[in-house]
Amino acid sequence: MPLELPHAAGPANKTPRSLKISMPRMRHHEPEPAVAGSHGARADADPEQTALPPRLRSRLNELFFQIEKEFESVCTENVALHKELELLQEKPDREPGDRCEETDGAVKSKQKLMSHAAQKLKPAYKLKQQTSKIVSSFKAASAVCSLVREYRSHKDGVWEVSTGRPGQNVIGTASADHTACVWSVDTGRCLLQYQGHEGSVNSVRFHPSRDLVLTGSGDQTAHVWQAVVTMDTGRALSSEEEVDPTELYDPMELGPADGSNALRTPILELTGHSGVVIAADWLAGAEQVVTASWDRTAQLFDVTTGESLNTLAGHDQELTHVSAHPHHKFVVTSSKDTTFRLWDFREPIPCVSVFQGHTDTVTSAVFSRDDKVVSGSDDRTCKVWDLKNMRSPLATIRGDAAINRLDVSAANVIALPFDNRHVRLYDLSGQRLARLPRSNRLGHRRMVCSVTWSDDTSCGRPNLFSSGFDNIAIGWLITPPKDSKD
Repeated sequence: MPLELPHAAGPANKTPRSLKISMPRMRHHEPEPAVAGSHGARADADPEQTALPPRLRSRLNELFFQIEKEFESVCTENVALHKELELLQEKPDREPGDRCEETDGAVKSKQKLMSHAAQKLKPAYKLKQQTSKIVSSFKAASAVCSLVREYRSHKDGVWEVSTGRPGQNVIGTASADHTACVWSVDTGRCLLQYQGHEGSVNSVRFHPSRDLVLTGSGDQTAHVWQAVVTMDTGRALSSEEEVDPTELYDPMELGPADGSNALRTPILELTGHSGVVIAADWLAGAEQVVTASWDRTAQLFDVTTGESLNTLAGHDQELTHVSAHPHHKFVVTSSKDTTFRLWDFREPIPCVSVFQGHTDTVTSAVFSRDDKVVSGSDDRTCKVWDLKNMRSPLATIRGDAAINRLDVSAANVIALPFDNRHVRLYDLSGQRLARLPRSNRLGHRRMVCSVTWSDDTSCGRPNLFSSGFDNIAIGWLITPPKDSKD
């Protein structure tokens, strides 16, 4: 394609419009009347034939000469570009990796590579579109996720949310505002607020068979307290109604403003850590509890006496989470040292196994119902491990943000909370099932700290709960796809 010459720049813009210049004639030095001066002007020109001052005539000659040189340079470059373009058009099939033999081979080789890439771009894009359509036709149907209810009264971030035992219809939240709350799942009202800790409440877990709650705190202790609540008999809110935070909590009062009880005294205080207690859980049988701390240790406590039975040492950095197997005396601890450890308490001396599968802080590791361990990390991955053979993960799920405290449902669906406010659902093979909706008015507005599944499958009742640093917990209804066999 012929290239057009650009307009001359610089001094040429200062040429008076009344002067007519024939550039081709100037370029080929054809004779024409010229004013007196240097740069090729005719020697026999009569200075009296023009009324221009000598200084102006000299300046015009200089400008004309600069314009001529500039156009000659542009024309030379234009001719060279035309030749290179003709070569490219004559040999379009030449491979981009071929080396040119001319002295300017490097430049021409680069131009051929760009031309070849431009020729291949459109067919490759079409092929990618066709492949995407084929792959999308094999994707499993997504689950339906809908927001049912929000739970509001905390004045700071909610680090963890957990569900009560089956049939209790309550959830618990642990908050950085130094309190833990027990909520009615159906009405969204706070039924009990625990105010016994002097620091941030980092975890909350219900006893599997009794009205007891275990909390871990930044005050370096774990508390066991009574959680006898009277269920709210008022009208349940529909999923379309919005909860007014002023109806749930009055910051000027010590307790919740809706008439619920405020509790300040635990029935058991567990001490012994020299750092923040970041997490705690009931061991199988619920006669013992295990705590994880920033002092790089976990401790096993007897619930009856409150004494420490064993100190689990070995992690190189602070612990981030602890989780107990629901049926066996197994415990898994997570740490900032990029590892998680499996502890076996079936023998008097616990056996420990160390697993190094992540490249950053392991934020949580939990057991599934079919003896698998699912771990999440700040390295933006979630890994699924077989408890019987944990040499390498069965599946790796890669996200786009750090993963916080995850959970696995009875149907083996993994819920992953992310720093970027998303919650996504996967199966144990690593296939994504759904993403919880999120917008300015729907979902969390800051990072999601924790998720937990509920075993209650009553129609219309939330079966997944999430908590975030936006001070709220949310109940979600997750409906599996119609063609699901679960």
